[in-house]
Parts: sequence; C-alpha cells; structure tokens
Amino acid sequence: MPLDPQMQALYDRRAQQEVRPLYTMTLAEARAADLAAIQADAGTPEPVAEVHEEQFAGPGGPLPVRVYRPAGEGPLPVLVYFFGGGWTLGSLDTGDAICRSLANAAGCLTIAVGYRLAPENPFPAAPQDCFAGVQWAAEHAARFGGDPSRLAVGGDSAGGNLAAAVSLMARDAGGPGLLAQLLVYPNTDCLADTPSRRENTDPLLFNDKSVQWYWDNYLTDPDDGRHPLASPLRAPDHSGLPPALVLTAEYDPLRDEGEAYAARLRESGVPAESVRYPGVAHGFFAMAGSLDAGRSAIERAANYLRTSLAATAPKG
Repeated sequence: MPLDPQMQALYDRRAQQEVRPLYTMTLAEARAADLAAIQADAGTPEPVAEVHEEQFAGPGGPLPVRVYRPAGEGPLPVLVYFFGGGWTLGSLDTGDAICRSLANAAGCLTIAVGYRLAPENPFPAAPQDCFAGVQWAAEHAARFGGDPSRLAVGGDSAGGNLAAAVSLMARDAGGPGLLAQLLVYPNTDCLADTPSRRENTDPLLFNDKSVQWYWDNYLTDPDDGRHPLASPLRAPDHSGLPPALVLTAEYDPLRDEGEAYAARLRESGVPAESVRYPGVAHGFFAMAGSLDAGRSAIERAANYLRTSLAATAPKG
C-alpha cells in the first residue's frame, strides 16, 4: 500500500527540509540529529511515578541505567529495554519516551540499559553490556518494587537485535529467566539478502545503505556478522527461547529478516507472533507523537507484555 498519510506528511517535511541521511554525516552530527529527530516525533514524554538514574559495573566499565516505575502497587513485572540506533547512535534519552509509555501502558517497572556504542566499542561489546544489564536488573529490580521472577527484554531496531541476543545468552547461561521478548523491527541477519533489503532504497527513509553503514560501524571483522549474537537468525538452535512479539514495518529494509526470525522461533517450538504495520517506515515505533501507527504499536506491545508477564504473577 502507499505510505500512510501521516507517514507521507513526515516524508514530505523531510523532503522540503532536505534532510540528509545520517550515514552522510560525521558520527557527532549523526548522533545529535538522531536524538533531535526522535524527540521531535515522539510527542510529550509521559510522566511516570518515579525515575531513578543508576550505574552498574559493566564488562568494560560503569554503565548507566534508568529505571521507570509506573503508578500502582508492586511488586511489578520488569521489562529491560535496549534503545535503537544501529549500535552506533542512541542513548537512554532516545529511548526515553518509549520506556515511559511502555511502563505506564504495561504496568511494568521498565529498566533502560545504556551500552557502549560502535565504532568506538564494536561487537561484542553491546550484547555483553546488555546481558550484564539484565543480570543487574534481575538482582536489583526488587529495590524499585519489581518482581524479577517476571522479567522480559525488549528493544527497537538494534535494540531488538540486542534483546534477541540477550535471550540467547540467558538461555545458554541458565538465566536470568525471561518470560518474553519484544522485538521491534530487529536486525537479525547481517548477511540478509531479502526483497525488503533490496526494495527500500529511498534516501529520505531508513534504507539499505543505512543498514550497511550500521553493520560496518559495528563489526571490525565481517565474519563476526555470522556470530549468533550479531545475527540471531543464524543461531544453530532457537529452541527454549522466551516467547516473542515481533513488530515490523512495510517500508523497512529489515522487515523480512524480522519476520523470518519470528518464523524460525515458531519452527523451533517457541510461541512467536509477528505483526506487520502497513504504510509506515522503520522508526515508526518511536514516532507515537506523530503517527497513529506508533501509538497503536506501543499499545499492542504493552498488551503483550502485560499478558506475558502476568502468567506467573503471585496469587493471593
């Protein structure tokens, strides 16, 4: 279908303003532009009952976490969330509006984990940091009114890739136990040669060159792209992973590999729902202030988390 009318309006605005692709900028320019664009389209961040800033000892040094507690009595289920940005851009601030909305709508204590960025800290720094963040959350969530026995991971774009990687790491390490994974238009295969990768070339949208630029920043050795923690679709075994909700966008070079990952999970006996949003492009999940589809996707994700994390809620 054609672009959603609201997506078309954003596209037209970018064309009028002659917005440059991020991959044509310096790293500093791209990081600043990415944050500004996300904040412009995210809408007014929702208030939550409490926000705590913390640090924990990551594999390469201290890392930040931001803990969002919604209103309501605990103990609350826990979502550990990883921001997007191609492992190269992004910060706790770029994911702030998403985390606030999910905390409120899902009734989850939401813990956003900061991780080291490439190219300064290439693969496998990011998955190692994120797994350490999940371990920290499992150990410390109770301090903030969370229930670590009801734990999920999630993320958008590179954050979705990292959530999938962390799910593999947690399974193989025997914990922390995860009840669900929320994967929003995730990268799942560095070597993907799919119709969506070939078709989405528009420089005013996230496109095939964007994807390659991020991978080139992330990987110092192209062979690393075959590693399951870089390309979760290439893991030899997907059994025993937590159930997943995978959200994709019609106009997204990552669409097909996200949907292929959901299919692979189902083939491996893992409950996995895949939902494609028509007429919108990569990044729409962070555009709830501008796109009805973004708001709808946040609500769907929240409903999934609420249901998934209520399954083992303490009785009585």
